[in-house]
Amino acid sequence: MRQILDAPSAFLPHVWANHARHFPNREAVVCGTERWSWRQFNAAMNQVANGLLGLGAGQGDKVAVVMSNSAEMAAVLYGIIKSGACVVPVSALLSSEQILGMVEDSGAQVLFADAATRALIEPVMDRLARIRRNGFFAHGFEADGWRGLGGWMAQQDIAEPDAAYSADDEVNIIYSSGTTGLPKGIVMSHAARLHFAWSNAIEMRFSRRSRALATTALYSNGTWLMALPVLFVGGALHILPSFTPQAFLDTVERERITHTFMVPTQYIVTLEHPALDGADLSSLEVMLSAGSPLRIDTKKQVIARMGRGIHELYGYSEGAATMIKPEDAEAKWGSVGTPVIGFDIGVIDEGGNALPFGETGEIVARGGGVMTGYHKRPDATAELVWRDDMGRAWIRSGDIGRFDEDGFLTILDRKKDMIISGGFNVFPADIEQVIGGHPDVSDVTVIGIPHDKWGETPLALVIGRAGADCAAIRDWANARLAKPQRVSAVELRAEFPRNALGKVIKRALREAYWSDPA
Repeated sequence: MRQILDAPSAFLPHVWANHARHFPNREAVVCGTERWSWRQFNAAMNQVANGLLGLGAGQGDKVAVVMSNSAEMAAVLYGIIKSGACVVPVSALLSSEQILGMVEDSGAQVLFADAATRALIEPVMDRLARIRRNGFFAHGFEADGWRGLGGWMAQQDIAEPDAAYSADDEVNIIYSSGTTGLPKGIVMSHAARLHFAWSNAIEMRFSRRSRALATTALYSNGTWLMALPVLFVGGALHILPSFTPQAFLDTVERERITHTFMVPTQYIVTLEHPALDGADLSSLEVMLSAGSPLRIDTKKQVIARMGRGIHELYGYSEGAATMIKPEDAEAKWGSVGTPVIGFDIGVIDEGGNALPFGETGEIVARGGGVMTGYHKRPDATAELVWRDDMGRAWIRSGDIGRFDEDGFLTILDRKKDMIISGGFNVFPADIEQVIGGHPDVSDVTVIGIPHDKWGETPLALVIGRAGADCAAIRDWANARLAKPQRVSAVELRAEFPRNALGKVIKRALREAYWSDPA
């Protein structure tokens, strides 16, 4: 049969353009003093897209973004997508050398920076060999070798770009913020990002009236949990230039924020802030936590003091997610819920056999939001794949978990973080839940360190409140832990090394204990 109509398709750039066409005066992006309507935001995205196409950067090309939170950064990120090119957001927490490695690995031909990140780029600017001669764009500063973003955008057409999209086109490459070596670039397609937008919009009940607050960096994959769903439905994305508990509380109250995303550390410091009890958080419908597990004691405090809208998401950047919602939380303390719409989640043993509910193993996933693969790393991609009896490809997580009889998932720990002490498998997360309940503990992470007799032994590293006593916390915890779980010691820390989403980088903490012969 001859095809008369085009194959049905809808892509994020088309959705955004429709919002601007039908709801031009509704707010789309708010950051600091900037308040952009959908007409203004779409025009800014189009200027970026048309400017890139004018440079010859379009479908299949890579464009790096090393910027701090701003309305302009949002226009750049999503304007790159509208051009048909692939956006490469890079963490501003990295060193110049790390940024150099990621940008070069991605093959980016154009790079956007701002005044806050300029000092990270300029030391390696002459070594960014793939960037076009006229491809360095600056927001908020002027300097030789840079083109001013504002002036460049003003010269571009605000009409919709002449760009076509395919479901398997590359939309963005995600690099983790590792401390050593070059992280792998995770490639996401239009189809995966569209799934990310609509599935989370459904799961967290976004609508056109939603006002979502991004409290974390826009380059972070987790931040897109707020950005893509709210922009997909035509709501308003509010962006904190930088997070403080006071800024969060003030913004929620002033702007009547309905949805927000924070990592556990942000919840902890907000709970400890003296202004919390007097803040009006009544507009909040959904408070999402992701990036690392939210301790049960912290979750209970959030419910008691911030509202009952807490949602917890478990996922990994290669593409998979579960979510537990408020209606299930109190019956399933410690669980991260059931798969987000469009994902299949399973558990396998060391031999690659699928396990039934109730048994512990490595978490695997498949579905609409899974990555295309690692950028230029086919061998690493192949290592991550597990195939079921039907030959379908699932992505390994490296996380250990189990489903209960109702199909709710509990994460026990990262496979590589599991401690084997005296032949017993010890999961740091179990110990962290216990120690986190001590009144003098603000935050805790547990690692395995060498032990002459047991091979490994758990060590608790604690960010303590005033007067915290390590020996007292250790004794209190050990009285509540099973014998193999008991910690050998408690040590105080002022802070933990973290990635862009606040997840503790445990390998950085372990290095001192495993590399030192003493």
